Amino acid sequence: MENFTAIDFETANGKRTSVCSVGLVAVREGKITDRIYRLIRPRPNFYSYWTTQIHGLTYEDTMEAPDFPEVWREVSPLIENYPLVAHNSVFDEGCLKAVYELYGMKYPEYLFYCTYRASRKRIPGLVNYQLHTVSSYCGYDLHNHHHALADAEACARIALQLFK
Repeated sequence: MENFTAIDFETANGKRTSVCSVGLVAVREGKITDRIYRLIRPRPNFYSYWTTQIHGLTYEDTMEAPDFPEVWREVSPLIENYPLVAHNSVFDEGCLKAVYELYGMKYPEYLFYCTYRASRKRIPGLVNYQLHTVSSYCGYDLHNHHHALADAEACARIALQLFK
């Protein structure tokens, strides 16, 4: 697979609708061609202690950010008709479907591939299959883990190795 867009969402709390940031990394003809990172005003608009501990984002970071539909109009051209790739795609696809439903948008049935599931099948014996572990195995040093763009880039690098 040489053409896809890696995606990662971070959420403000335990609700899948509470996406507060998105990172997208476009891969065309086997090369990273574009990167986009955007903050999003989450719904519901509160941050749990635990999510802030994970990604560092707070209410103040996104209180003036645009809502999901505005951000999605801006970033969706990067997807075009390409498949999406995520590490633990169940989470990211679940977030995407949840915010589409929340805002009454028609979900376009994006095709998702999962680097988490693929790495469990194709790389036996890792101590775990967390994003930073798999990306390190694939030769990519993930800095700033749980920043949506950094995670999307790590996912893209993994996909380029696993989906040859």
